[in-house]
Amino acid sequence: MAAAGAGEPIELTVGDRVVRLSSPDRVYFPERGETKRDLAAYYSSVGDGIVRALRDRPCMLHRFPTGVTGEKVHQKRLPRGAPDWVPTVRVHFPRFNRTADELCVAHLADVIWAVQMSTVEFHPWNSRAADVEAPDEWRIDLDPMPESSWADVRRVAHVVHEVLDELGATGFPKTSGGSGMHVYVRIPPDHGFADVRRAAHAFAREVGRRCDRVDLSWWRKDRAPSKIFVDYNQNARDHTIACAYSVRGTPDARVSTPIRWDEIDDCEPRDFTIATVPVRYAQLGDLHAGIDEAAFAIDPLLEWADRDARDGAPPPDLPDLDR
Repeated sequence: MAAAGAGEPIELTVGDRVVRLSSPDRVYFPERGETKRDLAAYYSSVGDGIVRALRDRPCMLHRFPTGVTGEKVHQKRLPRGAPDWVPTVRVHFPRFNRTADELCVAHLADVIWAVQMSTVEFHPWNSRAADVEAPDEWRIDLDPMPESSWADVRRVAHVVHEVLDELGATGFPKTSGGSGMHVYVRIPPDHGFADVRRAAHAFAREVGRRCDRVDLSWWRKDRAPSKIFVDYNQNARDHTIACAYSVRGTPDARVSTPIRWDEIDDCEPRDFTIATVPVRYAQLGDLHAGIDEAAFAIDPLLEWADRDARDGAPPPDLPDLDR
């Protein structure tokens, strides 16, 4: 029986598969009234992009069974009742000596099925199923403190771009879907999480040397409230952030959206929602489409980390995050 006001179940044909969508008219995003059906339509409209962002990666699901103003469920294990065509990868968590079979997207239907299970946000690992212990993505997370502004984020982003250019690395920026910005860099899967996080920390220190808007203090309470944290810890094992094209659990249905470097000074995070991104995607395509062809070896960053250690700089905090 359909929930009151939520509509009768419908069937969606997604490629060569059929996904049953229950309660399609349940409102998930109250600001404009978008529904579960609208969420599925959005992900279908950016299908190639969302699948590229998630393909073969263990993925945590952020589910909102009654919409984004209700309970939020962080789910590592694949929800029960999945069709046999939905792929998973088994991940081991040494600290708890447990395993979880996580969603591992291979097809747009896997994404739409997750929407059926009330998933709004997709948070993939930065490694893939072939070797979950070998990251192939370096993530630069510009995390603003409460009194900082989008202008501060922009300023730090330009410094990030400058340093990446000097390294010969290609960065692929996107809005976070909140108040920050992410930049992804494809890397060969030649190192473990500890090395990738150490490289990310060395990069963050270099950005901090060049920009006074950066604060790298580990504990949030120790950071200046008007600064930007370049969060190198997003490269630790089992740390995830919303992927490109993931909707966020906000009333206005914001989207973590790929942008060009030359758009940074003119765009605002609120510009990108499930109401606007499909048109943008139809016009521009996936701005992250070339990421797999732009791998950067992190050896220079590891040399920076060794140099900093010789100069007495402290290592990244809490190294057990990489276990």
